[in-house]
Amino acid sequence: MDAKLLPTDPEALKTLLLEQSKKIFEQDSRLKENHKHIRFLEEQIALLRNQRFGKSSEKSSPDQIGLFNEAESEATDSLCEEEGEGEATEAVIESASYTRRKSSGRKPLPADLPRVRIEHDLPKKEKICDCGCALKAIGEEVSEQLDIIPAKIQVLQHVRKKYACGNCEVGVKTAALPAQPIPKSNASPNLLAYITTAKYQDAMPLARLEKGFQRIQVELPRSTLANWMIRCSHLVQPLLNLFNDKLREGPVIQCDETPLQVLNEPEKSAQSKSYMWIRRGGLPDQKVILFDYSPSRSGAIASDLLSGYRGYLQTDDYSGYYAVATEEQITHLGCWAHARRKFVEAQVTTKAKSKNKKSGKSKPSRADIAINYITHLYNIERKGKELSAEERYQLRQKESLPVLDKLHAWLEKTRPKVIPKSTLGKALNYLHKNWRKLQIYTASGNLKIDNNAAENAIRPFVVGRKNWLFSATPRGAHASAALYSLIETAKGNDLEPYAYLCKVFSELPKAQSLEDIEVLLPWNIKQAD
Repeated sequence: MDAKLLPTDPEALKTLLLEQSKKIFEQDSRLKENHKHIRFLEEQIALLRNQRFGKSSEKSSPDQIGLFNEAESEATDSLCEEEGEGEATEAVIESASYTRRKSSGRKPLPADLPRVRIEHDLPKKEKICDCGCALKAIGEEVSEQLDIIPAKIQVLQHVRKKYACGNCEVGVKTAALPAQPIPKSNASPNLLAYITTAKYQDAMPLARLEKGFQRIQVELPRSTLANWMIRCSHLVQPLLNLFNDKLREGPVIQCDETPLQVLNEPEKSAQSKSYMWIRRGGLPDQKVILFDYSPSRSGAIASDLLSGYRGYLQTDDYSGYYAVATEEQITHLGCWAHARRKFVEAQVTTKAKSKNKKSGKSKPSRADIAINYITHLYNIERKGKELSAEERYQLRQKESLPVLDKLHAWLEKTRPKVIPKSTLGKALNYLHKNWRKLQIYTASGNLKIDNNAAENAIRPFVVGRKNWLFSATPRGAHASAALYSLIETAKGNDLEPYAYLCKVFSELPKAQSLEDIEVLLPWNIKQAD
């Protein structure tokens, strides 16, 4: 502004200066907000690039863990530096162990497979030595190849003998047909087991199965296959009821849910989301995995699925479980895998590390420090994997609690210095919000540090969904839930799914009492075998 235009009156000049200062302050505030927004957008771009092109594994590399060889490590986050905070953040962290997985190489073929011996001998003229003597056999060299014979298709003819009296001709008696999984159907128990395993274990859509049967001149329309699966789900419902009872006998139930598209859901558009819920629990030697379909993800569904349950409940931070967790008989656990995942995302946006002026070494970011603390907690769990529940509890009290105390102190010191809406700020806030739930796992040796077991159990459904994309009707979705429950529970108890389904589909139609059904529980079949 030209000095000649400035007012000569002191009060007017003072007012003008105050107005200019206010404008400068407002502009400076807008610049800071724009800078924060730019930083936020840069983080989102980095996250999207990592999701699209980066590795999906969350394991820490040996180079990263090598950053923590010193007793004390310093980290200055770039976000704080932009705000004018130049002080270093100190964290007392021990070196985390890292074991590189050994290469397994080619594994030997199963010894119980039948062997077909194919001998290869020298021609007669090559069995004569250069000196003229006949060569003697001194041994043999054996190499093995894995061979396969395509599936054998056959027709089972149920021949029912008929008898009649040649004297009085009162009537005809016919031998009874054994109870079948689907009455008046031409599907044998083994065929139903094959189709069920192909779709729900191997993620094969029914349309592809239809094409496969056509190649061997067998016409089985997709609609017929779908109807068979629905009928099978009705057949196994008594067994699933026992699964539900056994699920609640264990000390903890782990829950998760994933979206599912159902085209013909009443009062919903075809594009809307429905959900498949999973519950995992039971005794250590009687694992139960149950799937349940629902058109909603509301907390009312979680309340219904866990109604009457008393014990520990482990989930992620989805708010639908909050109402259930407030009940006195349920103790809610958090998941350290979800907490760690937040810091892995923050690590992507804080790759650049400043140099320590004294040592010249790279200083770890705050995301690195948090991940290292959590890695220590997992290393302790790895040590206690083969211990009894009581020994695991003592190990956690001795080693895990001190690490948790250090992590909590670091969290409370660091969180106020980080922008809340940044990726690192969100990770710190998640940890702060769920801290009470995250440390409950140390209260018992029967509890898990994370909810990964439930997520691993739901993964086959997610893989299958990528292939068959959707369910046509709610009946089909409920059938999928029932048959996934049967297969995953069998796998959880170390049974081969196809063999288990053959047993269930053959014997369950003949069951006349509760004892007959209990015999078909996976752990009972395993014990009998």
